[in-house]
Amino acid sequence: MLREFFLGSIKIHILYHAGVEPIYGSYMIEELHSHGYDISPGTIYPTLHQLEREGLLYREDKVVNGKVRKYYTITEKGQSVLEGAKQQIRELAREVLREEGDT
Repeated sequence: MLREFFLGSIKIHILYHAGVEPIYGSYMIEELHSHGYDISPGTIYPTLHQLEREGLLYREDKVVNGKVRKYYTITEKGQSVLEGAKQQIRELAREVLREEGDT
């Protein structure tokens, strides 16, 4: 159960950052690490590929220093999913973080 929650929040992070600028796997590993996630290439790359297959990310291959790097950008569908996730996060945060006595 915790793993599923973890993967869901990683996907939201990925969609968010892919909406800010094109991303690639090792960048996302570092970015997620800065938020306390310990994620391996064996998790990030299949997740990126899944989001691409689902039409939430668009992939563009570019040669960087003689190697092909896969850059991902959020799609219109991905943006819509991200907006829905943001709304759910807001509602959850309001409920879960509500102090006793708040109405």
